[in-house]
Amino acid sequence: MSTDPHGAAHDDNGQPVNRDVTFERSDVEVGAIYWYLGALGVAVALSLVACVYIFRFTANLTQESNTPPTAAMQQMSEKMTPEEKAAMDYPPEPRLQGVPGHSNDPQEDLRQKIEADKKANATLEWIDRNAGLAQIPVEDAMKMIAEKGLPGAPPAEKQP
Repeated sequence: MSTDPHGAAHDDNGQPVNRDVTFERSDVEVGAIYWYLGALGVAVALSLVACVYIFRFTANLTQESNTPPTAAMQQMSEKMTPEEKAAMDYPPEPRLQGVPGHSNDPQEDLRQKIEADKKANATLEWIDRNAGLAQIPVEDAMKMIAEKGLPGAPPAEKQP
């Protein structure tokens, strides 16, 4: 038990006071957070300005370093049709599907290929009648192999 009188551990407002226990002034420094956000905003704005100047510099550099076409290229381009001039803007064929300048739709090409493969796998026709070589549907071929099995490999000849 404490020997101090009960009234000695209170301040003038009547709140309890313990001289061994203290509290932090504040858990979060709001001023430091605002200062950091302000510095971050300034850094972002300066980065934007730097990017604009870098872009302008590189655009001017490419225009200055762009050499004019030779006389032969100028004569050749004068004789070209508009379609040929437009084709010069793209790389030569074969181009990847779906890139600008390519007229085919890659999804439609895939659908056509799948349909052609299905048709080829279901076709029954002679490849070479004289040799007895025929194309049969895949399902029929699988049934024939399941019934008869695959022909065995000839035994290997022994080396003396």
